[in-house]
Amino acid sequence: MSGRRSASGRVLLVSGNWKMHHNHYEAIEYVQKLAAVMRATPLPKSRAASLHPSFTSLRSVQTALESDAVPVALGAQNCHQDDAGAFTGEVSAGMLEKLNVRYVIVGHSERRQHCGETDALVRAKLDAVLRHKMTPILCVGETLQERDSGAATTRVASQLEAALAGRPPAVVGALVVAYEPIWAIGTGRTASADDAEEMAGSIRRQVERLAGEEAAAELTVQYGGSVTPDNAAALSACANVDGLLVGGASLDAEKFYEIVRAGA
Repeated sequence: MSGRRSASGRVLLVSGNWKMHHNHYEAIEYVQKLAAVMRATPLPKSRAASLHPSFTSLRSVQTALESDAVPVALGAQNCHQDDAGAFTGEVSAGMLEKLNVRYVIVGHSERRQHCGETDALVRAKLDAVLRHKMTPILCVGETLQERDSGAATTRVASQLEAALAGRPPAVVGALVVAYEPIWAIGTGRTASADDAEEMAGSIRRQVERLAGEEAAAELTVQYGGSVTPDNAAALSACANVDGLLVGGASLDAEKFYEIVRAGA
């Protein structure tokens, strides 16, 4: 479902990250509502979508999506870097693979900030996702201090280098990179479509440096940061933005699907 271009043009991947919301009963109701909305208004060929529920809802969402043949991929919010072991409370990439998970978010800003995830750990988790033939959604982004000091591009470049350096171009080109402007989340400041396009272009240039021109062109670059139905079309229209990573606005099925279809 990812991939920047198809024979008919650009395909945008819109991913809904539920974070720590929706128990499994609520998750089933959500998918049922989404299925009804999508039957009434089919998914455009220029759009693809994924849902990323909490671990306790993954099996329920998988069953609901597959039983109703809903054309939405199942995603996870995180995974452990090891395949098995004495890691109480953790979930491995192999466990996610068995649930038909297609996408796994890696290095989300909240996990970097609140759970102490380092660039080295993010790379190890990305390795785990790839080992199990799923697609990582690698999150990168800068803080308000880094933005104001002019270090935004340098910080994002360092995150990309740590996660992607030395990987084969074909592997890099098949990934999803989500740009999260941390400075625009809960600060009262808003990231514009121009901000998103500027950093998405920078990400593509950095990937070209790391893995070559073809990988940079094929890479799927998402924007994530206070995405709503009001700004989704403008963000999706950016030349270097290939999709959206949606947080709070993805918790409502109708609102999420409005974002998926925005600008199509």
